[in-house]
Amino acid sequence: MNICLVGVNHRTAPVAVREKAAIRTAKLDNSLQLLRAYASQGIILSTCNRTEVYTVAGEDSHAKAASLNFLQTHLDIPDTTLRRYTYVLEGDVAVEHLFRIACGLDSMIVGEYEVLGQVSQALEAAEKAKMVNLPLRHLFQNAIRTGRRVREETEISKNALSVSSVAVDLAARVIGDLGSCKMLVIGAGEAGRLAAKAAKDRGVSQIIVASRTRERASVLAAALGGLPISMNDLVEELNTCNLVVACAGAPHWLLDVCHVETAMRQRPELPLVIVDIAVPRNVAPAVAQINNVFLYNIDSLTQVSEKNRRQREGEVKQAAEIIAAEMAEFTAWWLILEVRPTVSALMKKAEEIRSAQLNKTLKKLRPLSDEERDNLVAMTKSIITRILQDPISYLKENVNRNGERTEIVSELFQLDVEQRR
Repeated sequence: MNICLVGVNHRTAPVAVREKAAIRTAKLDNSLQLLRAYASQGIILSTCNRTEVYTVAGEDSHAKAASLNFLQTHLDIPDTTLRRYTYVLEGDVAVEHLFRIACGLDSMIVGEYEVLGQVSQALEAAEKAKMVNLPLRHLFQNAIRTGRRVREETEISKNALSVSSVAVDLAARVIGDLGSCKMLVIGAGEAGRLAAKAAKDRGVSQIIVASRTRERASVLAAALGGLPISMNDLVEELNTCNLVVACAGAPHWLLDVCHVETAMRQRPELPLVIVDIAVPRNVAPAVAQINNVFLYNIDSLTQVSEKNRRQREGEVKQAAEIIAAEMAEFTAWWLILEVRPTVSALMKKAEEIRSAQLNKTLKKLRPLSDEERDNLVAMTKSIITRILQDPISYLKENVNRNGERTEIVSELFQLDVEQRR
């Protein structure tokens, strides 16, 4: 199985590295077009927890080197740093890894549902860019199906946390009762919606929603009884906020030291808690040095996420069993795919021989009626089918022999096998 993935994730790299590897949705199509120079097909999965490139190696192809070269060339990460934090998975290990991602087992917050949509979006983007063929398409479709099955057949996503809700929980640990808090949510996407909802559920007294456009902020604010503002009003709102959750999909810092220092001069005795769960980060790390400001990022959620994982150990075990079953089914499909080119080549050669020999014979015979000719053609085809029946069955029954049997058949029949993926 020649599936290969190269990536970085929350287990191997800190957010300072992951944010440089992150590929925003707006840039995904362009990145897929750039990937075309390195691989005939590929899918890029980029979330707050990971950036991964999935490819399929063809004959004499070096998928690992190609994917690494792509990342080295197009990411703003020094070569030594990239090699330190990247991992390479191939074959069954790569397949299982993707299945675990789709099921929420590889997430910082076990069971979170958002990642399943992100896997679907990664496949859709690759389809749109015409960068995906049968093997990767089937792999991702199976991963999505497995993710849905795990959520339907286990309780791993029952009352599941999200990164956004855990961010609010972290703030509550620092601040205490959130009932009298004024909270600013930066970003009106799904992460912002979840953060605002979690805050409302915890009784936050006032929620302010900031987005690139006031209209976008208004939709979320109206749904939760909050107030919308534009990004231009951030500093003014910081003057009176107790809590900020930043989760906007921006490629640059939305709050720097100057912004926060300006706000803190207006409220020097009032602490400000900022939880930045965006990747890339929305808040400059140096903000943490400002007096009475408590800055956390997505990696600060580790303690809460580990507790959540321990609480869901039973569901994780059930999910792993489902993944194993789905893995077996996918592997069987893949092995059949491996012998398909040999079977096609065998049938093609047999048909060429049958057709050529039949034409030679027809030239030696008296003129035949259409019915006689059709009967003769049918008879020769039937003979070929019966002769090939055993070799083809032999191939399909021995697909797990690492290509050994296909090589034997190819050599025996002198086949020209084309590996089409």
